[in-house]
Amino acid sequence: MHGPFHRGGSRKPMGEINVVPFIDVMLVLLVIFMITAPMLTQGVQVDLPQVSSEPIDNPEDNDPIIVSVDRDGQYFLSLGGDETTVDLDELAERVIILLERNPRTPVMVRGDRNVSYGQVVTLMSTLQVAGVANVGLISEPPSGEE
Repeated sequence: MHGPFHRGGSRKPMGEINVVPFIDVMLVLLVIFMITAPMLTQGVQVDLPQVSSEPIDNPEDNDPIIVSVDRDGQYFLSLGGDETTVDLDELAERVIILLERNPRTPVMVRGDRNVSYGQVVTLMSTLQVAGVANVGLISEPPSGEE
């Protein structure tokens, strides 16, 4: 009798792999990464002033040292995506160390538009004492302009 439970000796090996479970896993991973990717870009909330200006060329493609001041007057140091809270003394020490490793690293300042002018000037003075000859200021283009 030949039925669904018949175990005949003429069974052929299947030469194909069932890829449906792999596709299911990949779709689940895709959804997880799509949801978590926007959460990975964290940083200091800085409301940059909006002005029309030309971008600065960086011919050596060094990651710039970015020093930020948020609306509460806290200072942050960022290099290559790693951002840490620092005070002014520690900021000067770290910038000196970073510039000793690569003196051509550009230094940029991100200042919140609501922070006092005095804090930005104090920050730039601290950077000058640390040996930074040129400081770039980061701004955003006015809305509607790119």
